[in-house]
Amino acid sequence: MNVSGMGNLLAEMRAAMVAAQGGSALKIDTVATTDFASVLKSSLDGVAQAQNQAETMQKEFVLGNDKVGLSDVMIDMQKANISFQATVQVRNKVIAAYNDIMNMQV
Repeated sequence: MNVSGMGNLLAEMRAAMVAAQGGSALKIDTVATTDFASVLKSSLDGVAQAQNQAETMQKEFVLGNDKVGLSDVMIDMQKANISFQATVQVRNKVIAAYNDIMNMQV
């Protein structure tokens, strides 16, 4: 098993956690200047990139590339799957929030 690959995965997960928390420790008077569309686009681009990476690794493994191990392929496939499932859950929450707002009495 590739230990450095696991270390990289752990580092990526920690970086994603820090990014989800807004970078470093947030100050109360800090105003966020990023808009929802750019965050959504970058997130979807990340999901697409993870899926493309997993597909490329899978093809390389099937073609017999000695530099690609089965564990690396499976880790990339799981990363792509987790990122896709997270995207689906965010979409479901956004749709549910939209439906709740549309059903409010004014």
